[in-house]
Amino acid sequence: MRPTWPDHRITYEEWAAMPESEFRVELVEGLIVESPSRSTWHQKAAGRLTIRLDDQLPRSLTALAGVAVVLDRERPTVRVPDMIVTSSSVLEPGHDHPTAAEVRLCAEILSEATEHLDRAVKFAEYAAAGIPQYWIIDVGPPTTLLAYVLVGNTYELSDASTLEVANHRVTIDLDTLVRR
Repeated sequence: MRPTWPDHRITYEEWAAMPESEFRVELVEGLIVESPSRSTWHQKAAGRLTIRLDDQLPRSLTALAGVAVVLDRERPTVRVPDMIVTSSSVLEPGHDHPTAAEVRLCAEILSEATEHLDRAVKFAEYAAAGIPQYWIIDVGPPTTLLAYVLVGNTYELSDASTLEVANHRVTIDLDTLVRR
């Protein structure tokens, strides 16, 4: 059964106190927004990307899929990127949701329902929150990756053939993200 969401703007504290839900929900300036369900290919690509990055990162960093990231507590905004890279300290007991300051990379995998949100809205929100890197992956075909690096307060396209996450070189075989 679908839960009933508040019909008014809520604070970050109210959002954090809500019970976990099987539905993917985000908080945008105090309003709860339910995200559309993701396709099987989308989920497979997100899972594989997370595992492949996590295997290449040092122990001090971790890749996580579908984790809520606090972008702004004052204008309560919490997004759920498809994948993030953050400090491994977020895995310690008692750690709250990671904040934008703790996130090194956000990745979104495009879907028809969220393409504008990922390319425009989240692009601007993640940059404003100071997240150093943003990847947009289109599972195509063909599968493509746009890798952005924060320069000042905006993202600039970087060379996707040489990928680094928090100064650690990584490789991603895009074709394997959706291979059966």
